[in-house]
Amino acid sequence: MTLSVAAFLILGLVVMIWGADFLVKGASRLATSVGISPLVVGLTVVAFGTSAPELAVSVMSAFKGESDIALGNVVGSNLCNVLFILGISALIVPLVVAQQLVRFDVPVMIGLSILVLPMGMDGKIGRLDGAILFTFAIAYTVFLVRQSREETSEEVKSEYDAEYGGKPAYGLAKNVGFIIVGLVFLVLGSKWLVSSAVAIAQAFHVSELVIGLTIVALGTSMPEVATSIVAALKGERDIAVGNVVGSNIFNLVSVLGLSSLVAPAGIEVSDAALRFDIPVMIAVAVACLPIFFTGYRISRLNGAAFLFFYAAYLVYLILTATQHEAVGTLRVAMLYFILPITALTLIVITVREVTLKKKSLS
Repeated sequence: MTLSVAAFLILGLVVMIWGADFLVKGASRLATSVGISPLVVGLTVVAFGTSAPELAVSVMSAFKGESDIALGNVVGSNLCNVLFILGISALIVPLVVAQQLVRFDVPVMIGLSILVLPMGMDGKIGRLDGAILFTFAIAYTVFLVRQSREETSEEVKSEYDAEYGGKPAYGLAKNVGFIIVGLVFLVLGSKWLVSSAVAIAQAFHVSELVIGLTIVALGTSMPEVATSIVAALKGERDIAVGNVVGSNIFNLVSVLGLSSLVAPAGIEVSDAALRFDIPVMIAVAVACLPIFFTGYRISRLNGAAFLFFYAAYLVYLILTATQHEAVGTLRVAMLYFILPITALTLIVITVREVTLKKKSLS
């Protein structure tokens, strides 16, 4: 791998993050200037805008026929969002989980994660699958807008008003200019990133799926990392969690949906993704429910556990890519010891929490 490839990879990431920032800034200010409430802006424009790098990279990859990077980016970003971002944020300060997330958004995330598996069983996520996923994106956005209009909590309203409200700092022309510059940066940065990622995979004889699950996924998740950590530091602990869950849903319905629509023959799904990566994504999504339900908070211990599993997942990918002899041992440990013990612990915690709540109500 030459220095120029590494330079273009880093430059592509930086340009994409700038593009996402310009896009969110211009779109949010334009939205508030035409009378859209700050709450709607925060739940839709900003939440979706932080996933703009994933969208740009996956669509560009799908259009160029690099299906493994497109799929790996979505799956890897969803794992990174929960295990890495929430793990880091919870270590900074225990996170608060809104009841709405547990009752609706997390089950939606779980259902969509599960849906991807049968869609890919035939070896690809075709254009019909993409259309179905994108239809869910439209329905979910409409739901968020309606939900925001029925929001009665003054605390929630004031929080979003302070963040996204107020008189727009720029006029119409400048806000539109921000949006255009943001889109140009996203397209240009994603092109550099995808080309560099393919070159790295070829140079090190590593599959494009692994590159998509690691380097590309971590890079495109940087806006979510920044948003959630800043929210945690500022005490906006519910926004930190909501940003991750909303981003995961958007990745599945919009990023994967649009990528499948623009791909000439749909997005191919490898056996490796079907056997391991997608099931891991589903398991992580399912694990969120009992953890979030327990006291409606994510403790520092939960955060440490998230980070441990993300590190174990990355180690597994690296060992698999290098065909290390220890990969079999790690796979056995994960499948027959670590994951079952974790699942049993979550079940016990959930049953205990439900029992305590029933006793408190009786």
